[in-house]
Amino acid sequence: MTLPIYQVDAFADAPFRGNPAAVVPLEHWLDEALMLQIAMENNLSETAFIVKDEETYGIRWFTPEYEIDLCGHATLASAYVIKNFLEPHLHDIHFTTQKAGALKASTKDGVYTLDFPARMPQPCDVPEGLLASLGVTTAVEILRSRDYFVVLPNEEAVRNVEPDYTIMKDLDTIGVIVTAKGHEADAVSRCFYPGAGIPEDPVTGSAHCNIVPYWANKLGKTELFCQQLSPRHGDLRCRLSGDRVLMSGTCVLFMKGEIYTNPPA
Repeated sequence: MTLPIYQVDAFADAPFRGNPAAVVPLEHWLDEALMLQIAMENNLSETAFIVKDEETYGIRWFTPEYEIDLCGHATLASAYVIKNFLEPHLHDIHFTTQKAGALKASTKDGVYTLDFPARMPQPCDVPEGLLASLGVTTAVEILRSRDYFVVLPNEEAVRNVEPDYTIMKDLDTIGVIVTAKGHEADAVSRCFYPGAGIPEDPVTGSAHCNIVPYWANKLGKTELFCQQLSPRHGDLRCRLSGDRVLMSGTCVLFMKGEIYTNPPA
């Protein structure tokens, strides 16, 4: 079997920036074990598989370790592939998911905007080892949604986090988000998912489902400019719209090719 594959740098305006994702368009869903093997072979934070179903695209996301419930940058990359290679006439691309409900991506002048669910983080019990896993001793606030959500005093504290992935892998969540009010940006963040095979994720759309409602409430504004302070860096133009988060960014194609699940001798 031969499958097309695209690798796209999402939330990026040039190669080697933003967050790379693989996108694999399918005619029908593959066996989950095979999709996971492909994701493991790609060794990117996420591989998205998409299947056209009448007017929508089913989408599923796999880390190198397992299938995940929601991924922003790989959805942005999927919208880019659909617009540029599959259905160039589309301006609104609708996705169906197994756990995250209906998603949408719209395109205009090369900018892609995701319409995702807002997930306000909530108070939680603080697990032993959480702060130690970040190399910090105190936090302004510790909350939880899908991931632990740790608010630090300032941008410098976020930049200076030195994660201990051995400790972090033992926490009972997929990952840990650290965030603070930024200097130039409204909010800055870093995101860590060692349990999913992703030590530090370069730009995390799903994390901004938490970051945007939290900081919109704190800052009293719905339009936010957010920066993820990973080495590859990422800029996101975001808006809180009721119970939805809109995230905008651009994409760059890095490569396209074919997957051979039964390669010729």
